[in-house]
Amino acid sequence: MQTMDSFNFAGKKAFVRVDFNVPLNEKFQITDDTRIRAAIPTLKKILSDGGSVIIGSHLGRPQGPSDKFSLKHILGRVSELLGTEVQFADDCVGEEAKAKAAALKPGEALLLENLRFYAEEEGKARGLKEDATKEEVDSANKATKESQKAFTKKLASYADVYVNDAFGTAHRAHASTALIADHFDAEHKLFGYLLQNEINAVEKVMKDTQRPFTAIMGGSKVSSKIDIIRNLLDKVDNLILAGGMTYTFVKADGGKIGDSIVEDDKLDLARELVALAKEKGVNLVMATDTKIADSFSNDAKTDFCPVNEIPDGWQGLDIGPESAKLFSEVIKGSKTILWNGPVGVFEFENFAVGSKAISNAIVEATKNGAFSLVGGGDSVACVNNFGHAEKVSYVSTGGGALLEMIEGKVLPGVKAIRGY
Repeated sequence: MQTMDSFNFAGKKAFVRVDFNVPLNEKFQITDDTRIRAAIPTLKKILSDGGSVIIGSHLGRPQGPSDKFSLKHILGRVSELLGTEVQFADDCVGEEAKAKAAALKPGEALLLENLRFYAEEEGKARGLKEDATKEEVDSANKATKESQKAFTKKLASYADVYVNDAFGTAHRAHASTALIADHFDAEHKLFGYLLQNEINAVEKVMKDTQRPFTAIMGGSKVSSKIDIIRNLLDKVDNLILAGGMTYTFVKADGGKIGDSIVEDDKLDLARELVALAKEKGVNLVMATDTKIADSFSNDAKTDFCPVNEIPDGWQGLDIGPESAKLFSEVIKGSKTILWNGPVGVFEFENFAVGSKAISNAIVEATKNGAFSLVGGGDSVACVNNFGHAEKVSYVSTGGGALLEMIEGKVLPGVKAIRGY
């Protein structure tokens, strides 16, 4: 399979699927350009080889053409970071896009308008009535799927080679993230630097594991992490479960959780996961103490107590000092570390102490030779806020794509290029 370094783009036009789904403020100014910067090395390599690039991306979840979700708002920043003026097509499959792509010269770049302005990109019908029958929905989706083929073919026709550098959407079997690859032979479709690095990082954690392997799973709900936890129980030596899901496990074990967040319909599941960890010999680590508050606010009255003795009217919003010490000791003794999800309400400064302790421990372990992968929006926000992004081994740009890889799923965007 071709790689960015083995492929010579001289004289070639490359369709590069990127993930420029960046946040914009009310003035359409970019508030975080991380995703754009992440794709720049791939785009620069193509241009420096003497190739040209047709850049495709989505922005938001539009239900049709919309100025709010137009990629023209990010054109200036893309040009600035790429170091060359990037042309813009006000459509992605219209005559202007076709003509501008055809006229591209070596070293030139073209940004297409938002791919999701077309329902064909995602392959799902839009504009259905709320009372539409199942038959009507199925018929509309089928029609969109049929037109998706023509849409995909048009995108593919612009280029000689296809490069997927959008890890954030690699778990979607959309026109530009997976289906388009069928129009290129094995020698003319490849991963961009970012996507390849993401795959390498996850596979190093999940397949080329140095032990002990510790995973830290945070977040508010155990229901959103069931498949991940199950898969990890076959991989890890230590599994730290923290965040809001803690209180579901505590209640399942008969503890008092006060007004803490809980999934009452998942108590049996929590008990099942604890038993499964024991059966598989995994060291399941959970909080022993917690920082509680009398309201969900940064300015709430606070106290510390055992995690299973939270008084009524109080709720756990962070781990306590004993738990922070316990978690940190496990992390520092690890050689492979995966962190997904904060251990407290880190958005509130008074309840970010636990997550910062975890981040500090991961940094120290990394400094001592461990491989650390941080992924998931909130975890990434943590290491960025704490100034630790450059001090861990790898920070993933993917949310759903990363989680699905951890679950053991094959991503459509990955399979489309390497076949498995």
